[in-house]
Amino acid sequence: MDTLQHDGDQMEWKESARWIKFEEKVEEGGERWSKPHVSTLSLHSLFELRTCLQTGTVLLDLDSGSLPQIIDDVIEKQIEDGLLRPELRERVSYVLLRRHRHQTKKPIHRSLVDIGKSVSTTNRSPARSPGAGPSLHHSTEDLRMRQSANYGRLCHAQSRSMNDISLTPNTDQRKNKFMKKIPKDSEASNVLVGEVDFLDQPFIAFVRLIQSAMLGGVTEVPVPTRFLFILLGPSGRAKSYNEIGRAIATLMVDDLFSDVAYKARNREDLIAGIDEFLDEVIVLPPGEWDPNIRIEPPKKVPSADKRKSVFSLAELGQMNGSVGGGGGAPGGGNGGGGGGGSGGGTGGGGAGGTSSGDDGEMPAMHEIGEELIWTGRFFGGLCLDIKRKLPWFPSDFYDGFHIQSISAILFIYLGCITNAITFGGLLGDATDNYQGVMESFLGTAMAGSLFCLFSGQPLIILSSTGPILIFEKLLFDFSKGNGLDYMEFRLWIGLHSAVQCLILVATDASFIIKYITRFTEEGFSTLISFIFIYDAIKKMIGAFKYYPINMDFKPNFITTYKCECVAPDTGDR
Repeated sequence: MDTLQHDGDQMEWKESARWIKFEEKVEEGGERWSKPHVSTLSLHSLFELRTCLQTGTVLLDLDSGSLPQIIDDVIEKQIEDGLLRPELRERVSYVLLRRHRHQTKKPIHRSLVDIGKSVSTTNRSPARSPGAGPSLHHSTEDLRMRQSANYGRLCHAQSRSMNDISLTPNTDQRKNKFMKKIPKDSEASNVLVGEVDFLDQPFIAFVRLIQSAMLGGVTEVPVPTRFLFILLGPSGRAKSYNEIGRAIATLMVDDLFSDVAYKARNREDLIAGIDEFLDEVIVLPPGEWDPNIRIEPPKKVPSADKRKSVFSLAELGQMNGSVGGGGGAPGGGNGGGGGGGSGGGTGGGGAGGTSSGDDGEMPAMHEIGEELIWTGRFFGGLCLDIKRKLPWFPSDFYDGFHIQSISAILFIYLGCITNAITFGGLLGDATDNYQGVMESFLGTAMAGSLFCLFSGQPLIILSSTGPILIFEKLLFDFSKGNGLDYMEFRLWIGLHSAVQCLILVATDASFIIKYITRFTEEGFSTLISFIFIYDAIKKMIGAFKYYPINMDFKPNFITTYKCECVAPDTGDR
């Protein structure tokens, strides 16, 4: 979602939020994104959005391929319906075609001298006349007149080809790492909200393109746009406009409303979709909850099938004829994408991210992912793992040089070294120092390096653990009791384990892990706990054998001792 920002005579659209299933806001200061959280909307903003769609312009299946063309069609429709005066055409077009600045871009820098001049002018303006109130009123009127004149000069001076919207993705868009989070075939819904001083009534438009189009710099990432919501209103209600924009953005990432938006045939279908959404809305009393609290995304989200109420999509099709004719929109479901402007987050877009893939829904969180599905091919699971890992492989190396990675590097280093020292010492005691701290260091370094190079989780800590310690102790006792060389026996066990693991990988047998439940895990944990408790009690009993307690100890005779010298018996010599 982009909001209109004013900087003197300059205007630009600044990215303020994005949605990929959940909302992310630009934190105060504009330096970084917030964590994804559940959108909390005011009920009044939803009703205002409903009114906006009832009174504003709704263009479904618009055949336009660029933002200037879309703006022209929307303005022309507004003028035809009597919602916009013809003389405001150029001003509205000028505002809507301003530059879009996303979170990845730096703002336009002004010199300190210009900033000082603007502050000085602002501070002096109320004191230009004896009366503070009239002076402020006249200065506001003068400002509006100057802005109106500037609008006219700029609009006539700049041709349509000189607008700030680029038709092709720029370098920042292509290099944006946020693109990795966006599902394949996602489409964007861009939301533009702002206030201007030349409008007497809001300029509202909801547009669905017949085919998604790349709008260049409007989106944060190069994702095609399918929906566009515009809200320009008179000055003084910026907060209300922003809440309406958040409302439509949240609706566009909702599974059910997303389907309605794709398949709607007219304005009434969109209104019905909002009504269905309102039927499920839960209102929290303002005196018992802080709206500033951000709700963490749930681990499990109810499926769309369970949420379908009386007003189902089937009834929507019966009411309008064929459901599938809604502009040829591909199946709709929410591909998890959305986003701050792009199907995964655009600076301009508010929500969206409706996937243009199949009509099938996204798999529920409790369903088995593709990683645990048996492929039936020789090394099939390994090949799929390599394909999933390959796009991220280079970044796993150069991301380690980022300043934010220092804390993670120190944490992993300390976690590995302390674990190696602790269990290395215990292994030395259990194996008569055949395996000690140095061997534990070497094994951790080798296993950790290989695992981080070829695995999918480079932050895992690989080292000795409690079960390994118990296994090594039992193996050493077995080797010692049967006259076997412990190190040679341990080598053959390691080779045998490697062959077994290779066979499991080749046959794609790792899918069996989906049948392992928490009961199995807790059973092993209980066994290990009992073994450690048994060893602790055994060592405590052994300490009594080495250092027995003198039951005949008498404190009163502690300073009394007797020494006798007994000559050796030499009679047998």
